[in-house]
Amino acid sequence: MRKFAALLALLMLLPCAAALAEGEVVLTDDSAATVEEVVSGRALQYGDEGDDVLSLQRRLTDLFYYTGNLSGRYREGTRAAVKDFQEDFGLEVTGMADAETQALLYGTLYRPLRYGSTGEDVKELQTRLTALGYYTGKISGNYLEGTRAAIGDFQQKMGQEANGIADPATQELLYGGDALSKNDKTVILATPAPDSDSFLVDENAPANAAATPATAVAFTKKVKRGDTGKLVKQIQTRLTELGYYTGPISGNFLSKTTAAVKAFQQQNGLEIDGIVGEIAWNTLFNDANVVLPEHTPRPTPEPTPVPFAITVDVNNQVTTVYGRDENGDYTVVIREMLCSTGTKSYPSDVGDWVLNGRTARWCYFPKWGGHAQYWTRINKSIAFHSVVYNSVNTMDLSVSSYKNLGKRASHGCIRLLVSDAKWIYDNVGEGTVVTVREDLPADPELVASLKVPPLDYSRMLPQQTPEPTPEPLYLSGSQPPLPLEKLAKNDSSEAVYWMQCKLKELGYYQGKCSGTFLSGTANAVKAFQKDQGLKASGTATVETLEKLYAQELSTPIPIQTPAPLTEAPSPTPAPTDGEG
Repeated sequence: MRKFAALLALLMLLPCAAALAEGEVVLTDDSAATVEEVVSGRALQYGDEGDDVLSLQRRLTDLFYYTGNLSGRYREGTRAAVKDFQEDFGLEVTGMADAETQALLYGTLYRPLRYGSTGEDVKELQTRLTALGYYTGKISGNYLEGTRAAIGDFQQKMGQEANGIADPATQELLYGGDALSKNDKTVILATPAPDSDSFLVDENAPANAAATPATAVAFTKKVKRGDTGKLVKQIQTRLTELGYYTGPISGNFLSKTTAAVKAFQQQNGLEIDGIVGEIAWNTLFNDANVVLPEHTPRPTPEPTPVPFAITVDVNNQVTTVYGRDENGDYTVVIREMLCSTGTKSYPSDVGDWVLNGRTARWCYFPKWGGHAQYWTRINKSIAFHSVVYNSVNTMDLSVSSYKNLGKRASHGCIRLLVSDAKWIYDNVGEGTVVTVREDLPADPELVASLKVPPLDYSRMLPQQTPEPTPEPLYLSGSQPPLPLEKLAKNDSSEAVYWMQCKLKELGYYQGKCSGTFLSGTANAVKAFQKDQGLKASGTATVETLEKLYAQELSTPIPIQTPAPLTEAPSPTPAPTDGEG
């Protein structure tokens, strides 16, 4: 789509544009980057010329603010477009593209659309609303009453203020994977608007004491840099009341708001990340003992250990998440996921990498084209993300990227099922070590166990499959499933699972104990047969199994002998007549 093509312009502002790789993407939302990371160039104004002005014009064109020539010259048309953008996003309307304006310009995915708007993005909006059942009119590209009513219905369905304006936050919901159709029975309750008068102040408290809300202000979602809207205004207002923020109540979460949040977090002993998550929110709004800037800061809590480590196995195309065992080592398998790593021409970066916490709900790949969900940065070149989409539309999936899971197919990034990418996005944070390896042995049993289901084209998601059969229970030293029967390649059974576990216990098998007999199991059986002086066929004959379980089979199973019945005492005979 044309609106995304111009995102390539952002890369001209980056110092390492010559070293582009798939991981160097345009983050369309949820990025923890600072202004300095996103925009490293100069402020632009009337009279300037150059490639950075050309990039600016392309981006303004992409968002339908600029219709002039892409000349690289900052003249009246460019200045007018910048002013329109600044007005739409609540910035000071100067016509100069300063760092804050450029950061928001390159960081937003959508321009606000409202009654009277026209253009291709309005057509896309109407098309999406039609697919979800909210709009039944003509796909005209004109935002009139029918479109406004449809947006209002969608906002109401999603628990948002139904104002009929498709601001960037509304469009993010509309095009996101969690958008509800009109006929969906799910009910999302709207968060009540905060009552600005519902604050109580202790009259005996010092004059500079913080006002505390009379009732708890409910946390609804994480708010971070680049976000806009009512929640941001609410945070800015509260930070102003507490003395941490002195900027405008603009509803734009940018550098001043981030600095105020970090100062608040530092003073109140919270993690200093500039993000208002649930803990920071509750401290900010619901803690009667919130610490003010001039008071003694709370001690910072001891850092908690990083819960996970991740290994990307290039040889088998599997990503494994490990949790900590009782010794604190990362040995417990939490999740195994089929993936696509880089091709031979664009390999994934082998080595150990530490996540810095940068994520994005959607991202765009300027060099290669395409978009992806749930982007989690690994290093400057590569990231975890979902399978690829042709546009920011969950129905516009690149089917080939789904079918290529399990093969080298990316330009270096680690592609995953949407559900797997979302799991990493939701659960794996800063400080997690990701190890990319090409030296692990082939494990066909593991790969087969992770095979992705066929694609459900009506939802562009994997077909729903029945719950898998629970893994059999293997008890070391116990007798295997009896009677022993020959096991051969492609067999699947509890007996195969037991044989794999026993071979692994003896050091012959290193793969996944999946219960399916594939080449990895056959090679282990051959090695065992060779050591036992048997014909190394790779088929587990009864003779092979008898040798494998020799110790277990020689141990008699204790027979529970029922306790003997105690003979009841004979009843005492009744006395007869005449006995005295």
